[in-house]
Amino acid sequence: MRRDRATFAMIIGIPLIQLILFGFAINTNPRNLPTAIVNPDYSDLSRRILVGMENSTYFHFIAPSATEVEAKELLKRGKVQFIVNFPINFSHDVVKGLKPSLLLEADATDPAATSRALNVFTELASTVLNEELVGPLEKLSPGSPPYQPVVHAIYNPLAITSFNIVPGLLGVVLTMTMVIITALVLTREFERGTMENLLATPLKPLEVMLGKIIPYIIVGYAQVAIILTMAKFVFGVPMEGNIFLLFILCLPFIAANLSVGLTFSTLASNQLQAVQGAMFFFLPSILLSGFMFPFRGMPEWAQWIGNVLPLTHFLVIVRGILLKGNGFLDVWQEVIPISLFTLVVMATGFSRYRQTLD
Repeated sequence: MRRDRATFAMIIGIPLIQLILFGFAINTNPRNLPTAIVNPDYSDLSRRILVGMENSTYFHFIAPSATEVEAKELLKRGKVQFIVNFPINFSHDVVKGLKPSLLLEADATDPAATSRALNVFTELASTVLNEELVGPLEKLSPGSPPYQPVVHAIYNPLAITSFNIVPGLLGVVLTMTMVIITALVLTREFERGTMENLLATPLKPLEVMLGKIIPYIIVGYAQVAIILTMAKFVFGVPMEGNIFLLFILCLPFIAANLSVGLTFSTLASNQLQAVQGAMFFFLPSILLSGFMFPFRGMPEWAQWIGNVLPLTHFLVIVRGILLKGNGFLDVWQEVIPISLFTLVVMATGFSRYRQTLD
């Protein structure tokens, strides 16, 4: 054990990472969820309701004066979790005792992230206006709430968990297999001495590495086809968007994970170390990407780490295309960090690879 310091570091490091991530970063009850407001009423009563919602700590207003079209676009692109939509004559109807409806539209692609906030929104109807209903309006206080809270869950209205989990599994499976297989195969080539034989040929080192990596892109696409077929015909996951677009956008994600595997193969001296190194990447990807736990429930430092990981952005892409029918203009911003990650890690891996040869 003293001679194999890398293995010893993994034995100590992986449990510590799990402890820190589970203890500090994981939160199944997310708060301060981004919310857009459509409020043509502009009354004191509507503002009092918004203050009550924000004081509950479950809602954070990032678009306080959006139009309905703007708000729906933000919801579709995943920039907000909710839209609060007041009718035009909301306060007038409350004063007249007509019990107008107050609509909350929720992105239900991740039911676990919204369930508690939806309950809070409904409960607020009975209490949030109590301070305002005084004097002539006091007659509205007893009994039922002065307005009717209405929740409209879209994109996954039945809150079916598999609709959220199964598309995410596409990214998880690609992350696990692409990183581990690439790291193992290249490390095995060095262990057996066959890599030196390849490098003795007229091929350039970059050409040799690309020849080793490209076949696994085909393997990755085979996995994509299998998982999407199972998602459609076994789990009934809706496929609202362009599947061909999803196949195209899988390429930078597959390349990102292959580049990670390449880098670990240059750092490891044997296959065991390659697998252990891959786990250092795989574990945070699972826990901090929003696959297992709501991404917006994590503290800010954990979200910063999560935003570096390709899986975080790929989950937005795949869930957006399959469940929301998003097009390229809706998801292109998620492609950029994946591509940058690929370039940086690939350059690092190739640089390490050249140092290994020297």
